[in-house]
Amino acid sequence: MRDLLRPLLIVCLALLVPIVPFVFLGDEIEGRVAAWLDPPPSPVVVALGTVAILSTDVFLPVPSSAVSTVAGAQLGIAGATLASWLGLTLGAVIGFALTRFFGRPVAERFASRDDLARLDRVGQRYGARMVVVTRALPVLAEASVLLLGATQMAWRRFLPAVMLSNLGIAVVYAVLGHFARSQGELPLALAASIALPVLAATMARWLWPARVKGENAPSAVPPG
Repeated sequence: MRDLLRPLLIVCLALLVPIVPFVFLGDEIEGRVAAWLDPPPSPVVVALGTVAILSTDVFLPVPSSAVSTVAGAQLGIAGATLASWLGLTLGAVIGFALTRFFGRPVAERFASRDDLARLDRVGQRYGARMVVVTRALPVLAEASVLLLGATQMAWRRFLPAVMLSNLGIAVVYAVLGHFARSQGELPLALAASIALPVLAATMARWLWPARVKGENAPSAVPPG
């Protein structure tokens, strides 16, 4: 059990990165967003704002699903898909690059070589799959990017997984926002775009460790 405490601490620190700013700056962030939307900005400003906001998703508590849904309502499916995909991908690349180059020394302060080697093996085995599975899940998406960067996951494995996953997410929320606005149900769509990923993330936090533990368990050897 003790051998898992330090890797667990690293994961917890990664999970706290998107949450801590909200605790201290949540009201200020909410006020600035409300001011930015009154009066409604032009489509160009919405597109640029979508890219800029989503690119900070790794470091700030940005409700990326809601931002992408609003973009779908304001920009249409094609424009919102492009803006959301660019923002999500840029944010993931920035977070991954920073932790890939600077995260390892920090991790070495909290974990032994054996602990880091274990994390590296997890990254090598589950890295691309982890990116795809967690991309739509709040907090877990950002934490997985930071953690995989610290494990020195190769760019050639990270980029295809994150780019394709972000494209699928961008399309889904752009379509949701576009049709919700046409039906006059945008508030309901926004609530769903926030609640459903949170529910999925909660379920994933329970199911993923059990699955990994089951796959890593030694297989029974029949008696000779």
